Amino acid sequence: MFNAIYDVIVVGAGHAGSEAAAAAANMGSKTLLVTMNLQNIAQMSCNPAMGGIAKGQIVREIDALGGYSGIVSDTSAIQFKMLNKSKGPAMWSPRVQSDRMRFAEDWRLLLEQTQNLDFYQDMVSGLLIEQGHITGVRTSLGIEIKAKSVVLTNGTFLNGLIHIGDKNFGGGRAGERAATGITEQLVDLGFESGRMKTGTPPRVDGRSLDYSKMTEQPGDANPEKFSYLDITKPLEKQRSCYMSYTSKEVHDLLREGFDRSPMFNGRIKSLGPRYCPSIEDKINRFADKDKHQLFIEPEGWNTCEVYVNGFSTSLPEDVQFKALRSVVGFENVKFFRPGYAIEYDYFPPTQLKHTLETKLINGLYFAGQINGTTGYEEAASQGLMAGINASLKVQEKDAFTLKRDEAYIGVLIDDLITKGTEEPYRMFTSRAEYRTLLRQDNADLRLTPKGHELGLASEKRLKRMEEKHNAAEKFVSFFENTSVKPEEINPILEAKESSPVKQSGKLFKVFARPNIEMADIRKVSAVESYIQDQNLDREIIEQTEIQVKYSGYIAKEKNNADKLSRLEYVKIPENFDYSQIKSMSFEAREKLRKIQPTTVSQASRISGVSPNDISVLLVYMGR
Repeated sequence: MFNAIYDVIVVGAGHAGSEAAAAAANMGSKTLLVTMNLQNIAQMSCNPAMGGIAKGQIVREIDALGGYSGIVSDTSAIQFKMLNKSKGPAMWSPRVQSDRMRFAEDWRLLLEQTQNLDFYQDMVSGLLIEQGHITGVRTSLGIEIKAKSVVLTNGTFLNGLIHIGDKNFGGGRAGERAATGITEQLVDLGFESGRMKTGTPPRVDGRSLDYSKMTEQPGDANPEKFSYLDITKPLEKQRSCYMSYTSKEVHDLLREGFDRSPMFNGRIKSLGPRYCPSIEDKINRFADKDKHQLFIEPEGWNTCEVYVNGFSTSLPEDVQFKALRSVVGFENVKFFRPGYAIEYDYFPPTQLKHTLETKLINGLYFAGQINGTTGYEEAASQGLMAGINASLKVQEKDAFTLKRDEAYIGVLIDDLITKGTEEPYRMFTSRAEYRTLLRQDNADLRLTPKGHELGLASEKRLKRMEEKHNAAEKFVSFFENTSVKPEEINPILEAKESSPVKQSGKLFKVFARPNIEMADIRKVSAVESYIQDQNLDREIIEQTEIQVKYSGYIAKEKNNADKLSRLEYVKIPENFDYSQIKSMSFEAREKLRKIQPTTVSQASRISGVSPNDISVLLVYMGR
């Protein structure tokens, strides 16, 4: 094994590492996955859930490209919800509550069934580098393993430091040691590093909770699923989550421990995730609020362990326990383990190319929390892209990247390498300027052809996507070409308090009205007959409804994307010397020199680069 030269070595087996290893191996590259503990592959370190606002779109995109996260999310799900259903389809976001143990098991079994993939348990303590090229890794046992490319997906393990009150100790996750050596070597090579913080709530014994005092949060009545493949099925039974609240009494009890909190006494100096703050941070920042929501989430089908979402904390364990016992339904709570905060090393992602390859070391890729992101989904998508590009590089093929109008994954990576981040980056729908195009329902239409070209999406998957696309297009054409008489449509319109029509007209125009839904238009006999004759499923019916009702918005956004994408094709020469452009602002020259954008469009998105600077750049390039 150690005499072989691998095409790709992936360091770390979290969500990023698992997707990276699967992608590289499935593309035919001889791949090695090295991790400190093979029992913890794809461990859900924080909450037992996948998806959510914008994150669900990312999981669908990973699945459409041929990754595994969507499949495992389905096979290990205990509850499914489509969030934001009351809003437009650009905001709909799928989410599953997961069985934590089954999730990790299903991931491991999928990886073990993947050809070209080897495993090894050890800590990688150093990288082998020759003349600016990666040549392999060195483990803590002193073993050197050669490779043509390396993907680092170290998560929170790089010099990880766990904080609970006034106690702290080294660790990359509760019960696991930190990884050392890599940060120091990369800094010596010229990389810039930083520190970030994240946290997790206490886990409690569900048998000690009184759910009758809480509000039940069931799953959807008609649950869907993540993967577009037929190998997974929607849930037939589900487990409920529950909701409770903190109170003024709880807040007062928590405040008593603030002087022992590493967040407030200066021991933690790094920034945590803005949009997933600790409970002490929420109390401090939102002092006018006397309560905060808590979501009580089961960790699996059969376990009694429960995750207290919304109570992330690094306060002393006695303070955590006392305060949580004052929450309604938690009066007799028993702890499995206290919450904690963890500080870890990351590398500002402006040091990467769009492929996630580092600018300094050829063949070295970063993915996941090492790039300053937070969240399983963000990590998994980066791992997928890094694994794809590491494999393509070894095979001497063109790199694979996604633009901002093609995928949330494209938005995520472009934001990271163009703008950088000083706090844990989390994806939101608001970050995507083309979110009407980047919906969860059409991820397969957008990305499965690309996944098929890469060799990740199967012929069967591509055929299924094409059938869905063609069926939806035909159904849209049916609405465009079929007329309906006033006497048939007016009773439907009047029932919805919509203006009646005076003469026959196309169904498309009626269906496009904001208050007319598919359930209404199916009352027209011709529509229901078409659905039954063509045997249309939920996906095709939903896709058609969106195409009809939002056709104007979709066309407008696509037109805007096409206009702006012209600058994506204006390439900036590698190692372009910005210092010669004296008429450009000093700040713009410095930012452009540091980030080295590959296109004029990317340059225009860099903070501190003005439209005037772009105009000067275009003139200088003869454009």
